This record gives sequence, structure tokens and C-alpha cells, in this order.
Amino acid sequence: MKLTSPEFDSGEHMPEKIRYTNQNVNPVLEISDVPSEAESLVLILDDPDAVEPAGKVWDHWLLWNIPPETSTIGEGEAPGIEGETDFPERGYGGPNPPDSTHTYRFRLFALDNLLELSEETRKEELLEEIDGDVVAEAELEGKFSP
Repeated sequence: MKLTSPEFDSGEHMPEKIRYTNQNVNPVLEISDVPSEAESLVLILDDPDAVEPAGKVWDHWLLWNIPPETSTIGEGEAPGIEGETDFPERGYGGPNPPDSTHTYRFRLFALDNLLELSEETRKEELLEEIDGDVVAEAELEGKFSP
């Protein structure tokens, strides 16, 4: 399974428009080679570099029950159920690093089932729920500077 973006290459800087204090829209994401046994997809966007300034990995977007035939998540689209982020709000919350360049991880999981979770679900509960049901994973990293 692959996760890419036409707006940036993995490990490169992401466009300014996705910043939380700018347009705050998710970048276009492209999904390919999803296993045939996948019943749904999960997408998690977080910032592991936030541990120093925020005291934790900062969760920017949780999205689950994405149909496995989804090949593109367009700008501003959420083809699934969005969970609670660390802003705290539901939906996409773009990068806004306070101190230095941070690396943001878009992690995609293919599951062999659908999830029955409330919109108040946070990342820890989501990760517990998918444990044992993941049939494939992909990751895309992007950088963002203050």
C-alpha cells in the first residue's frame, strides 16, 4: 500500500496553505495498492516533534472508516469519520510548529473491518481498536517550519 501527495514528496516541506493559521486545509493525498481484503482505511496525522514544546506527540487529524476504494483524499475532504484532535476539535488541524522545523506523519492503515467508534474518539483509543486488524500500512512524512 502506498500513500503519496502531489503537493510534496515524502520528507520534504509541505505547502503553506495547510498551516493551522493559514487556510488549514489538508493536502491532497493519493492512496494506491490497497490490499483486496481491506474493509476500511484509517488515517492518522501527528507531530512526534511536538514532544519537546508540547510535552506529547500532537494529534492533528484522525480519520477512520475511509472506503478502501478511495484513491484520493482531496483538499478539504474527509471521506470517513473524523475524531478528536489535540486542538481540541474534530477534523483536520494543520501544522503550526512553535519552535523549529517539525516532521509530520501521515500514517495510513488498511483494516479487515469497519470501526464502531464515536466522534469523540482520540488517537490512543483508535490505535487500541485497530490493534490486530491491520492488514497493511503506509506512511508519508512532511516537514513544516514556523
